[in-house]
Amino acid sequence: MTEKGPLVSVIIPVFNGEKYLRAAIESVLGQTYPSFEVIVVDDGSTDNSAWIAKSFAPQVRYIYKNNGGVSSALNRGIELSQGSFLAFLDADDLWKEDKLMRQMAVFDNNPDVDSVFGQVKQFFSSELDEDQKKKVRIPAEVMQGIFKGSMLIRRDSFFRVGTFETRWKIGDFIDWYLRAMEKSLKSIMLNEVLMLRRIHADNTGIRERKSRPEFVRILKASLDRRRKSSVGEDPAK
Repeated sequence: MTEKGPLVSVIIPVFNGEKYLRAAIESVLGQTYPSFEVIVVDDGSTDNSAWIAKSFAPQVRYIYKNNGGVSSALNRGIELSQGSFLAFLDADDLWKEDKLMRQMAVFDNNPDVDSVFGQVKQFFSSELDEDQKKKVRIPAEVMQGIFKGSMLIRRDSFFRVGTFETRWKIGDFIDWYLRAMEKSLKSIMLNEVLMLRRIHADNTGIRERKSRPEFVRILKASLDRRRKSSVGEDPAK
């Protein structure tokens, strides 16, 4: 807690994200909420991501680790964070400038709430031509933001669920969110757009198409845990 309000730790994982990282960091530094720290965790990048992140020092703390996937980078950032609230942003996405302010206002008025989400607006990155845009399907321009990038969560609530599971390549947040539901965390979804999700040729979901069967395994694992819990078994077994 500071005089400006509770500290929010913002964690940005990056892997070879030089093309969009600067804009992502600037969208965090431009927040109207005054009390936050920014931790960029470089997951073994070989491009100019390190130089870009370091250029924002001392406002941004840069950490390098060997490549281990987005979940391991997020978990490393969480380990180093000091805030009583946690927020996450992928290196290719953006926040609206009042994201944290709007979400913290909800916590001020709802002390029993664990997490606050907002709407997400998807947009095509400027370098995509019309043919490339046609190849990428956007189901809805604005959608409910069940994304880690739209979430703000109390630190204690996050750890009631646990850290991100490192075995998943693209399902890290879906797995975490299902576990949060199993723990009955209370969340609020705001109607305002708080996050801008960039659609480009190298989105993780596009790059890791072969990993999409993960979603089925994640859902099955959640169903198995719920079944064991309903019959009184230890879900961890």
